[in-house]
Amino acid sequence: MKKLIAMLLTLSMLLAQGVCAVAEDTDETTAEERAAIEAALNLANNPDQAWSYDAESDAWTLSIVSAVVNPVIPDEEGVSVCVPGAYVTGIDTDGDGAADVTAESYADTVNGSLVIDYDASVTSTHGQVYTAATAPVILNTGAAGYGNSSNTLASSAYAQEGYINVSCGNRGKQDSYTDESGQTVYTGDAPSCLADQKAAARFVKYNILLGNLPGSVDYWVSTGGSGGGAHAVMFAATSNHPDFYDYQIEVGAVGVYRNADGSYDTTVTIDGEQVELSDGAWGCVGYSPITSLYEADMAMAFEYSLDPDYSFNTEFQKTLASCLSQEYMEYVNSQDWTFMGVPLTIEYDAESGSYTGSYVDMYRSWFINQLNEYLSQLDYADGWTWFDSDGNTLSDAEFQTMTLEDKMQAFIEGRYYKGSSGRGGRGGMMGGMLPSGMNGRADFGGGRPDFANGEMPDFGGRGGMGDVNMGPDAGGDEMRVGTPDQGTTQASGSAVDSRNYATYEEMLAAYAADIAELESGDRYGKNPVDLYNPLNYIGAEGTENPAWMVLLCGAAEGDISMLNSMNIEIAAQMAGIDAEAQWQWDGGHVPSEIFGSSLALRVDQMYGEYAENPALTGEAITKSDADLQTENGAAESPTGTDLTSWVSLEEDGRYIFSLEDIAAYRTAAASKATPSFDVIDYGQEDYVFGDTDTDARHWSEWVYKALSDNREVLEPLFNQ
Repeated sequence: MKKLIAMLLTLSMLLAQGVCAVAEDTDETTAEERAAIEAALNLANNPDQAWSYDAESDAWTLSIVSAVVNPVIPDEEGVSVCVPGAYVTGIDTDGDGAADVTAESYADTVNGSLVIDYDASVTSTHGQVYTAATAPVILNTGAAGYGNSSNTLASSAYAQEGYINVSCGNRGKQDSYTDESGQTVYTGDAPSCLADQKAAARFVKYNILLGNLPGSVDYWVSTGGSGGGAHAVMFAATSNHPDFYDYQIEVGAVGVYRNADGSYDTTVTIDGEQVELSDGAWGCVGYSPITSLYEADMAMAFEYSLDPDYSFNTEFQKTLASCLSQEYMEYVNSQDWTFMGVPLTIEYDAESGSYTGSYVDMYRSWFINQLNEYLSQLDYADGWTWFDSDGNTLSDAEFQTMTLEDKMQAFIEGRYYKGSSGRGGRGGMMGGMLPSGMNGRADFGGGRPDFANGEMPDFGGRGGMGDVNMGPDAGGDEMRVGTPDQGTTQASGSAVDSRNYATYEEMLAAYAADIAELESGDRYGKNPVDLYNPLNYIGAEGTENPAWMVLLCGAAEGDISMLNSMNIEIAAQMAGIDAEAQWQWDGGHVPSEIFGSSLALRVDQMYGEYAENPALTGEAITKSDADLQTENGAAESPTGTDLTSWVSLEEDGRYIFSLEDIAAYRTAAASKATPSFDVIDYGQEDYVFGDTDTDARHWSEWVYKALSDNREVLEPLFNQ
């Protein structure tokens, strides 16, 4: 057995060397190469496979192993898996199929293979029942700031829910390596982050099919925050699309091979049979996803330009924002988007300089809906301190007389100090059931919603946010957002349009050169910007659409426009995906889990809605009733934001606000200043970093178009 393993590993190493030597090779994957990949990535053949047991969470965790046979940066292309103990009889250390080490006899990390109990089941905290064959798999996508993520052990955060938890590393935009000739080679360009995550998914799914790991290959949920949230969304939106196969083949991923005619084979051999292997997701929860970057500059400019009193850093930035807003109107009107039968368009009144139209009305209605939904959940607030109109802490007796309406008014006036916010649990998000059969769409009695009057779909309590990829629950590196390299012109608060260009002409030339290089295609003839636009793939031919997607953002965050998440929901709904964008009122970037919500609740609900084995789903999962706080908190002064200058109470009890007031709230309360709209192509979230002497690569054709088409008015303002 040891000789066989050694031969397989040697073969895989030789294959890896061959792939590395011809990274751009597009030849057929031979039967021998395919067999070598599948043998090498079969966990049963890996002598370094080791498992550790945590008694407190009753979970087994796999040591970090390579997800591919040819990792470019091994420390960033590995994978770890955490498995609920209920699904594990023990660890087979001698290859005879019997458990030699069990939870009761475990003393230290042990090499060997899992012995899986397929008859065992786990009932989640919300009442959903799973087995080793049906358990959802949670894939934590890193790539914060579109950067790399080191390999990290998977956490036991979801063990009590019955889920399989997967942590994987990925290359990122700052990555390079030294080749055999001693040259530094850049390896972090898009779609390296996503390709590594897809390769990790293939590895785990392959080993589930082999019986080496428990879990379902069908019920995968991608989740992450910020840049990781972007990749969670892109992972789901690009599920099993051929555009990403070459990049996985390049690093030696399992279950994706090239045929002699240039087509692809995405099967693996299991017991002599060919079985399809997908790199896609069934669901997605993206927290403050920084995507799509393609329209991000325009969307942010448009959103901030809706506030007539917003003060840009320079006249150049203000004028360019106005130009980009016009580009955004053109962009939206070219998409043929509809929502619940309403065509979505933008109109511009040159006389007043204001924007109107159904798309803008929908944006306003969305905010009204999100605010009122948030306020309706305030009974879930836990550990908060409430104050009277004079700023005095309410006594326990006074607090106990507060109605929900009292809390709503106090929130609007900023008379509170947030406590634990009624946090739900592990990394995640909130639930609330959809109306039966609505598939994410509310019932307006056969009519269309009147966005202009604030009418929005009733999402049945689906609201709330979550923290992910920021702590022990998810693993991975800490978030890296903001200016990528001190000294670069990519700074959100810059008062200089660009210190790297002496003239406007020089800047335009840099844009033209960068964009031309991108449009010429990478080693596989693809434009990285196109690959990283989820709107190109949602509902597109070749994509395996996920069943559901949730995008959770903070209404006060400044990292990306709220319009981006709205656009993804629109496109996903049009493609038949149960999709929802949620904007947590008063929440910032990757806001905290609140009001009895959790990722686990959402997964359990969606499993009950969409799983194909209804015998295991039980009754519909609903959010628990609020456990009312009975004593006021002990804070001495309020820290809430006074919203009264933006928000007003209608006779029907709803709080509303004008479009201008929404924009004013966004620009005043945002956790970051708006990007400078100079030469930065959406600030920190670029595909390639700049440095103290050079801007990050210019890739936005829309920014370039605005700079070119409006040169006459922009050039005199540049660097003034």
